[in-house]
Amino acid sequence: MKQWVKITLWSLFGLLVLVLLVLTQQAQDDIPTEKPEIEVHVEGEAHFITEEEILSDLDFHRFWKKGMRSGDLPIGKIEAYLKRISQVKDARVYRKLGGEWRIEVTTRTPIARIFNEQGQTYYLDDEGVKMKISDLHAARILVVTGDVPDRFEGENLSEIINNDSLKSIRKLDDIYRISNYVCDDPLFHSLIGQIHLETNGDFVLIPLVGDQKVVFGSALTEKEVAEKFKKLKIFYEEAMPYEGWDAYKEISLKYEDQIVCKKKETDG
Repeated sequence: MKQWVKITLWSLFGLLVLVLLVLTQQAQDDIPTEKPEIEVHVEGEAHFITEEEILSDLDFHRFWKKGMRSGDLPIGKIEAYLKRISQVKDARVYRKLGGEWRIEVTTRTPIARIFNEQGQTYYLDDEGVKMKISDLHAARILVVTGDVPDRFEGENLSEIINNDSLKSIRKLDDIYRISNYVCDDPLFHSLIGQIHLETNGDFVLIPLVGDQKVVFGSALTEKEVAEKFKKLKIFYEEAMPYEGWDAYKEISLKYEDQIVCKKKETDG
């Protein structure tokens, strides 16, 4: 067979395959869609977004309605919208064969709820990202109060950490270091319920039970935070069983290589 005949036949075959692919895609695009498969991956206990809320948002923003052509689905817009939700860590939206489509959402894991000095409240997640408060869902986590200057719409954690000027006036990085350590340590996670920032810049830890307070002081580095909690854990495990949990009204970790305690006053 001559070379030009082979080339012609292969060209016709390629064209036929291309036509079939186009026709198949057009047929898929014309298939009416049903409700998407939705999977919400939740890390931890807090469920900040549900399948029903996602469907409601799709309808409210007119992204999708039952029977919409598969080819008309704004996949990119839906995925971008979901990723902009502060409680969402990641989102994937994609079409399947037969008019089926799927939404996968991974939610963020909050480690602290912050009440700042301007009256705002928001969550801080395990990556240091700020999250809006949900009117429908609440997380039972560490509470941060006091003279916290950081606003929800202000600088994020990475901006503060990489800017010496911001580190001197912001407290979000300090709050993250303490909160993250508390959440990762089983003992302190079960004991500490609140972090309070005093006007003098000292952080104070308040246990879930009792009226004792722990003056933590500064939290400028991860090393400083780890060393202070290590001292506190040794004190809790070795001194508290002998003195009793109610013996002290204040435990101070401010000073290097020592713990300063104030006992409660006793009658008589």
